Amino acid sequence: MSLLDAEEYTSALFTGAWTPARGGDAEVVSPSSGTVLGRVGLAGAQDVHDAAARAARAQTAWAAASYERRAAVLRRAGDLLEEHEEEIIGWLRREGGAAAGMAGFQVHVASGECFEAAALASQPHGEVLRTAQPRLSLSRQVPAGVVGVIAPFNVPLILGIRSVAPALALGNAVILKPDPRTAVCGGAVLAEVFRRAGVPEGVLQVLPGGVEAGEALVAAPQVRVISFTGSTPAGRRVGEAAARHLKRAHLELGGNSPLVVLEDAAVEQAASIGAWGSFLHQGQICMTTGRHLVHESIADAYVERLAAKADALVVGSTEEDGAELGPIIDAAQRDRIHHLVTSSVEAGARLRAGGTYQDLFYRPTVLDRVRPNTPALAEEVFGPVAPVVRFSTVDELVELANSTEYGLSLGVVTTNPMRGMEIADRVPSGIVHINDQTVDDEAVAPFGGVGFSGTGARFGGTRANLEAFTETQWITMRTEPARHPF
Repeated sequence: MSLLDAEEYTSALFTGAWTPARGGDAEVVSPSSGTVLGRVGLAGAQDVHDAAARAARAQTAWAAASYERRAAVLRRAGDLLEEHEEEIIGWLRREGGAAAGMAGFQVHVASGECFEAAALASQPHGEVLRTAQPRLSLSRQVPAGVVGVIAPFNVPLILGIRSVAPALALGNAVILKPDPRTAVCGGAVLAEVFRRAGVPEGVLQVLPGGVEAGEALVAAPQVRVISFTGSTPAGRRVGEAAARHLKRAHLELGGNSPLVVLEDAAVEQAASIGAWGSFLHQGQICMTTGRHLVHESIADAYVERLAAKADALVVGSTEEDGAELGPIIDAAQRDRIHHLVTSSVEAGARLRAGGTYQDLFYRPTVLDRVRPNTPALAEEVFGPVAPVVRFSTVDELVELANSTEYGLSLGVVTTNPMRGMEIADRVPSGIVHINDQTVDDEAVAPFGGVGFSGTGARFGGTRANLEAFTETQWITMRTEPARHPF
């Protein structure tokens, strides 16, 4: 039995059941072939406001349910993701443009998020506090209420479920707004998984939509927490709107993450690390290695090997087997990537690999002799582009690494890990990987960036998830009523 029934989700929203959308609908298009795969519903502002009211009504009983029940639902959701892995991978490949390995990784991480969230439901949720008065004083974490999750197109399954699962486990209701471009693999899949897992009606709702839906979600008074993953400009607007409504916004935004290759690194191994960091999933990952900072003594050899690896990668349709890299999500994003590459070459960078495309398939690209103001270095490309900058001293390296307002992930390749730690101490970053590239994610680890990359670690791990999706409440208890002077 398949997980998804196209007759149910076509032109519909999930409100606990599939219902007609008031905001119209949109085509589901394969970026590999251009084939129309179906139609999904789009939420209008009224759909969102109705969903928020419905969620608030449903959340009270869900929060009152035992942690055992919530944990069982999350475990069942994880099992369902694994049971329907092949079907979900198919949608991630067709709709999301993910190569087979990347699609499988998304399902693996998504099920892990559910299992970790199930364990979160039974974690201690308070502490006994010291008090100078004759009373019991304690704090406890209580559900925030209704959580709005806004997820992007690039890794839709993971970037939705990493907020949805812990928020549900902690007793919240959730409204998920997936990107319309990946509304099946990033929306309908989660709706059906959690419906079959036993989430009560109204506790999880899935409403694909555009800016209007997003603005309505942030403004809805019942929604107390917004969990947003996306670009820095969009995140800034979400944060500003949330602040006006006095609600918390957890923002996981863009990046321009550096991979530092020190002079003692093994060049072949370093180039392999760098290729994975820049080219995985066509570079459409917030943690993608956007800057290769390489010591001048090994830079020529590094660039040569990195370019060879780029040229050897198979770029093609993710609807068929064999492709290592797939398509860019749409023509607008492809054209932006190409503009950054061509303008960088015009500014003096040397094109060592790639720089060409066919349809939405962009060849992995290596740019050498890049300077700090080169467009492909100064901006987040969000495509398969590896700009290489040379440095001679650690101080110069640190200055280069800090020449961006982003601070998501940092990789350092060296035979001396303590040198990597010394560099990490001087480069603000939410994530550091010594002797690895910049792209990684685990459900048990806190995730988030600093600066223009977001508001810190707001996803992953027990502590970060508890802080993200609960409120802290102070409670005191006395044996007898207190006596006061008046």
